[in-house]
Amino acid sequence: MNWKGTNVLVTGAAGFIGSHVVEALVALGARVTGFVRYTSRASVGFLSSLTSDVRIVAGDLTEYESVYRAMKGQECVFHLGALIGVPYSFVHPREVVHVNTIGSLNVLTAARETGPRRVVLTSTSEVYGTAQYTPIDEEHPLQAQSPYAASKIAADKLAEAFHHAYGLPLSIARPFNTFGPRQSLRAVIPTIIAQMLQGGPVSLGATSPTRDFTFVKDTVGGLIRIAEADGAIGEVVNIGTGGETSIGDLAKKIAGLIDRDIEILSDEQRLRPGSSEVRRLCCNNAKAHRLLGWRPQYSLDEGLKQTIAWFQESGHLDESGRYHI
Repeated sequence: MNWKGTNVLVTGAAGFIGSHVVEALVALGARVTGFVRYTSRASVGFLSSLTSDVRIVAGDLTEYESVYRAMKGQECVFHLGALIGVPYSFVHPREVVHVNTIGSLNVLTAARETGPRRVVLTSTSEVYGTAQYTPIDEEHPLQAQSPYAASKIAADKLAEAFHHAYGLPLSIARPFNTFGPRQSLRAVIPTIIAQMLQGGPVSLGATSPTRDFTFVKDTVGGLIRIAEADGAIGEVVNIGTGGETSIGDLAKKIAGLIDRDIEILSDEQRLRPGSSEVRRLCCNNAKAHRLLGWRPQYSLDEGLKQTIAWFQESGHLDESGRYHI
């Protein structure tokens, strides 16, 4: 796909990964429409520096008409809009399902009506649950260990159904644990960095689970390659490094990069309830390499250094000790 002059819609455009996708597409010459959630403050989040290059449409994924209007005339759609907090989903499961599942249904229905050439639906490695084997490939069973995971599994299956039933030219991208500049303090890497930069002890939940931490620029590169590759139509594609790091080892690594002593405190409110903790995630990215020619370009240390520098420069450290769901 030649991106220059191509009309592209990005939902969730004002958020962490979405803003990086928009930035990359603008650099490629695409004509980008960013769909952002309406607020009375007219916030465009991390798109504020790109407003001259991006058409902003405010609305709500759960309102079909606003999704349809935003999608008219679009040639490619990246659907990233979602409520992404796993802890939030324990408290507000109905809202999470409404936004993530019904919102995705609205995107798929609007795409069926308006006919873009490609749709990339963004899933999550959380749909796999605790790994039954590693590395996790796309054939791994799906297991909902949180309402968030259940909402994303439902969205994925709707996308699969729309491809088979209506021939919608879509792909499902399944990123593992993306991190990097602009990520909110609800995620583990920002909360460790922020607490450490503030000089206090680091409050965490479970420290033994492992995750495949993937730098945001690699995730964005994978998403764009999925949209470009005809062989990815109708496919689910994992985006991850193939490595895994425990939360405890991650905290020690960040402490070493910041050159600080570390004291880790156990915070019960940060623990997932019951058997909902996903104990292990590690990506098999062979399919991404085979279909897309994609491989991660950033090591964990390289990504962490860029993320730490962003927090140091941006000052996004407010209320670092408070638990953000």
